[in-house]
Amino acid sequence: MRAAIVGLGWWGQTLVNSGHKKALDFVVGTSRTKNAKAQEFCDAKGIKIVEDYDAVLGDKSIDAVVLATPHSMHGDQVRKAAAAGKNVFIEKPFTLTAADAKTAIEAMEKAGKVLAVGFNRRFHPSMAALRERYKDGRLGNLVSVHGEQTGFAAYAKSGPQDTWRATSDEAPAGSMTGIGIHTLDSMIGLFGKINEVTCVATRRSAPQIDDTTVILLKFANGATGTIMSCLATAVTYRFAVFGSKGLVEIRKPTLDDFTFQPIPANVGGAEAEAISTPGFDTVAAELSAFAEAAKGGKPYPIPLDEILHGVQAFEAVVKSSKEGGVPVKVG
Repeated sequence: MRAAIVGLGWWGQTLVNSGHKKALDFVVGTSRTKNAKAQEFCDAKGIKIVEDYDAVLGDKSIDAVVLATPHSMHGDQVRKAAAAGKNVFIEKPFTLTAADAKTAIEAMEKAGKVLAVGFNRRFHPSMAALRERYKDGRLGNLVSVHGEQTGFAAYAKSGPQDTWRATSDEAPAGSMTGIGIHTLDSMIGLFGKINEVTCVATRRSAPQIDDTTVILLKFANGATGTIMSCLATAVTYRFAVFGSKGLVEIRKPTLDDFTFQPIPANVGGAEAEAISTPGFDTVAAELSAFAEAAKGGKPYPIPLDEILHGVQAFEAVVKSSKEGGVPVKVG
């Protein structure tokens, strides 16, 4: 499938490195900023750089566009791609508002083209193992879920401050936009809709945006959850699901380590488990799933109603953070 990469920054290049000549054949690229590094990268990959996004959409040989662009541009870019008859893979967050998400989704559905959002963590074997144990009852009833993801972004204390990722317009609720949204999506994909959120975002170290975000969630099924994300500390990841029959934990930034700690066997507990799956490329997996769906095969495994609900929940998080941590209903 012939594809175009739109956005040639570090993550756009990551997408190409994982999917080029495997899931997709990237033949064209464009970027808002033209620089020698982008040109050098495209030359090495055999990708032709064109002037702008309109040039990409006007190329009838292009089957799909992969968007690694500023979040505020996503809605318009998706609607334009739908009008041009292109399949779309787009990086998270899908959009910054639910209204923008809704019209973009409707445009793609009307065009009959595939829309895929890059929540790559859903594709990791550890997440699949968690989903299986929740669905088959080994975890029991969901009690609560806790997710934490942290890192030390280049713009947290030093480095260039002109990157769009370090602006409050493109990163509302601070670290929630860059990393916390992955945890939010994982929770929605596993446990369903969220009714209410309460968010506190603070600036402890970063010079331009809030770097630490904490969220309390109430799910429609009655369970609770928490999310903590931070861009100003050591890199880590933990996703812990507490069920009435045991606890599952997924650890490491790569999600490699999965453990299941059951309640005692004499009260109905299962066997304890520890699974390690190093080296799994979640980006290649999501791009392969997108390519398969775009070719008419198995549907992309992240339903659009979940994508829309994720944006609704994200918008509620942002509103709560701006209003000083008050509870906000979702939707």
